[in-house]
Amino acid sequence: MSPLLRIPHPSALALPGGILALIGLMIVPVPAVLLDVSFVLNIALSVAILMAALNAIKPLDFSSFPTVLLFATLLRLALNVASTRVVLVHGHEGEAAAGKVIQAFGAFLVGGNFAVGLFVFLILIIINLVVVTKGAGRVSEVSARFTLDALPGKQMAIDADLAAGLLTAEEAKERRREVATEADFYGSMDGASKFVKGDAIAALLILGVNIIAGFCLGMISYGLSAGDAAEVYITLAVGDALVAQVPSLLLSIAAAVIVTRVSDSQDLAGQIGRQFINPSTWLPVAIIMAAMGAIPAMPQSIFLPASALALWAWHKLRKRAALPPEVVEEPTKPVDPARITLGDVSDHTLVTIELGYGLVQLVDDRRGSPLVARITGVRKQLSQAFGFVVPQFRVRDALEMPPHDYRIVLGGVVLGGASVRADKILAIDAGEARAGHGLTGEETQDPSFGCPALWIDTGARDHAIAEGFLTVDASTVIATHLNQILAQCPQDLLGPDEVQALIDAVKEHSAGLVETIYPQPLTLAAVTRLLRTLLQDGISIAHPLPILTSISRAVQQTQEHDVLVELLRADLGALIVGQICPPDKCLPVITLDAALENAIVQGLHDPMTGQPVIEPDLSRMIGDQVNALQEGREPGAGAMALVVQPKARRALAALLKMRASSCLVLSIAELPASQPIDVIAVIGGEQPEQEALGLPQPDMTETYEGIPA
Repeated sequence: MSPLLRIPHPSALALPGGILALIGLMIVPVPAVLLDVSFVLNIALSVAILMAALNAIKPLDFSSFPTVLLFATLLRLALNVASTRVVLVHGHEGEAAAGKVIQAFGAFLVGGNFAVGLFVFLILIIINLVVVTKGAGRVSEVSARFTLDALPGKQMAIDADLAAGLLTAEEAKERRREVATEADFYGSMDGASKFVKGDAIAALLILGVNIIAGFCLGMISYGLSAGDAAEVYITLAVGDALVAQVPSLLLSIAAAVIVTRVSDSQDLAGQIGRQFINPSTWLPVAIIMAAMGAIPAMPQSIFLPASALALWAWHKLRKRAALPPEVVEEPTKPVDPARITLGDVSDHTLVTIELGYGLVQLVDDRRGSPLVARITGVRKQLSQAFGFVVPQFRVRDALEMPPHDYRIVLGGVVLGGASVRADKILAIDAGEARAGHGLTGEETQDPSFGCPALWIDTGARDHAIAEGFLTVDASTVIATHLNQILAQCPQDLLGPDEVQALIDAVKEHSAGLVETIYPQPLTLAAVTRLLRTLLQDGISIAHPLPILTSISRAVQQTQEHDVLVELLRADLGALIVGQICPPDKCLPVITLDAALENAIVQGLHDPMTGQPVIEPDLSRMIGDQVNALQEGREPGAGAMALVVQPKARRALAALLKMRASSCLVLSIAELPASQPIDVIAVIGGEQPEQEALGLPQPDMTETYEGIPA
């Protein structure tokens, strides 16, 4: 069926139909009965909007409020136009001619005295326009401004959590959508508050028009005396104004509630009630009420009972606060003090995060265990990046450590640590902080990236975000540092159990492929060693099928580990090169001078591994020239690759890993045949291009302290 002929759902027609009904109400005359029904529906709608605003947990729970406020205002103005027509046309027939609702407001609520009704209406206008609407408008303006100012900082915080593995891509997308909705909501509320203000002014003008027009029409068109015309038309005009002003005041209160609402886990009634149950609040109330009741001119019959009621509330709340929290005790089995288990003397966890006693609150269940949730996110992200399920981490307290310190331990070896403040926020200057920001706190450095930072109070977080700082809590600092450290040693996290789980998962849909590798001709230990070597070379095993396929082909030629690794790397060359360069772009390549490369290959070899040993001064020269080439490239130009003979690859890879880690080392066999390359330099030769690039020439007479490759 054509989209033009598709019949829309009835609910989709409700809003356009309602708008057409409002326009018809303004233009087409309506009977008094229909007008009464519309007035009642308007009041009911205003009460429903107020209740929805009061029951919202956070402002975004009623994100449609600006649009609802617009339609409610249009409905009330349409009713004003319709009631004005009825009052002016049929007002001379009596007060009942304009409808029973207007008659009731004009006669019963103000006692039939139009002067009293006029004053009541003016007071409602002052309350609505000067107090409620003006205050809500100011709050909405400030909220919109601060929300928009904090938007970049919130986006950076989401990106930081995503990079640290604390959020998944879907969770980050949802948080970005929530931040954008929040900015749109407060911006809309800033404009929607003008609807309420304009509505109050329009009600005052409509009242004046109704009084003047009714007075003139009563005397000129219907022959009423001045007194009769004033009594009839002013009473009806005041009744009509009061009918419209009551829902207007309700909507103004709802708007004020929305813009002054603070996000909480409870609705507004629960939030206020929780904050008023402090016993110290009610004792001063009781004392002040009793003191005022002791004054002879004051009505003791009112003040003294109020004082007694406040004193009773203080007494009950104090007794309630003194009660100990209910603790459910579980029966415990008697422990044999002479029994020692292996768990008491051995740690079976590979990765351990040790905390000083001042940081134990970060893993307290009563406070939500924020560090545990962050660490779980890190483990999930690392598992996705490495391609295997990272073993579980252990968090434990270490009484011998300083109270605010933590350290990360892998297999009993301390890899890193720092000092954090559990009750403060770390404001990190990532290069975007405004100069002269005025933010004060304890100066420190971000342990993950070494950026200057400040430990600030939690209340100064919005100020720090507005000044361009990236703000994170203590649990996020620890989790980010953990992620950075473990990302550098994936091979240390892979063991036979993880490899067995990986093989079992592949075996479910590729059993024949697995049988060509495991358990023959390779054992589980041999497969584990191969995969650990690939991880150490920066090759992820997140896609195990092509890796196992390459292993299956390689084992048909040899089972020697070093040769297998080189065969695998040659087979996975496209995957390795693709990490730094797309297949449709030229790969920037560095090569070694033929004489220099032959000297490395034919020189000294390590008797244990059989790998070439590069002399210290030569190591320094190669590392310096590669670094100079990298620094001389334009920002964002991408990484380079050093292409060498297969026999020299491992030695040069170990060398550049410590001196120029951004440069990828490839053997000629690993370079895909279809990959275009651009040779940008030759190291070790005396080419003009090398001098043009301004590369430092090696001084072979100077002695350097090198490191063995």
